[in-house]
Amino acid sequence: MITVSGVQAPADTSSWSPVASKIYERKKNSPVTYRYSSLQQLRFEFELRAAIVAAAKDLSSSGMRFSSFKRARCNERVWRLTKEGGFRIRNDVTPAAGIRDIYENGRLYATECATATVIVVYKGILDSIRETDFNFLFSGLLLYDWHVDQDLQLTKQPGIEEAYLGDLLYFDNPDYSPETPQWRGENVVKLDDDLYYGHPFGILPERAIVAGLNRFRRPGSEKSAYLMDEIVQPGYSYLSQFASNAPRVAIARIGGRVLVH
Repeated sequence: MITVSGVQAPADTSSWSPVASKIYERKKNSPVTYRYSSLQQLRFEFELRAAIVAAAKDLSSSGMRFSSFKRARCNERVWRLTKEGGFRIRNDVTPAAGIRDIYENGRLYATECATATVIVVYKGILDSIRETDFNFLFSGLLLYDWHVDQDLQLTKQPGIEEAYLGDLLYFDNPDYSPETPQWRGENVVKLDDDLYYGHPFGILPERAIVAGLNRFRRPGSEKSAYLMDEIVQPGYSYLSQFASNAPRVAIARIGGRVLVH
């Protein structure tokens, strides 16, 4: 069920993207109550979820390779490769240009699944808010595992039965082989009822991802990989104030904090 300002009322989704409309219908029919302060905030979440789904599909076909952090690579005209294997945006390049370059020149990049998942979220946000705000919020952007900017406001919660398109999920491989620690699990983006994007698997159903991870278990193991009861998502409510169609707000950075007026 969905309520807006405490009232349960249907929203006109005729002008929404098909994916956003699908998410709305599913949440509306859920036994869980989802509360929004405004229709703008409600639509922003669903359109951002749709943008994350689109970004995942596009990254899957970008040509980006899979690698460990030790062998990570990037376009060093745009990013600086850190000693840990992360990508730090260069001072003369905007974060927006850096994210777009990954999609345009994917063959120049290689990283593991967590970083790829975070890239997808940043691209979805870039396509959903004002570019000037994106560059301000994520100045000095670092792409490295789950070391994300605090303005992404990622949160983690249980309840896989209430996972929706655009959510970030995780397949755990508890008996992974010590010889292949990179296959201890797989971070994915939910694209549909039983369809996920995970780097480097691509776009696959649950059973195929589980089967892929099970190939890298300890010899003799009978403990299968599985989809964990864990959902990660960005701060939709916070980010909605920077939407392209939202009233412009004044933002300033004090130390590591972004203040919004």
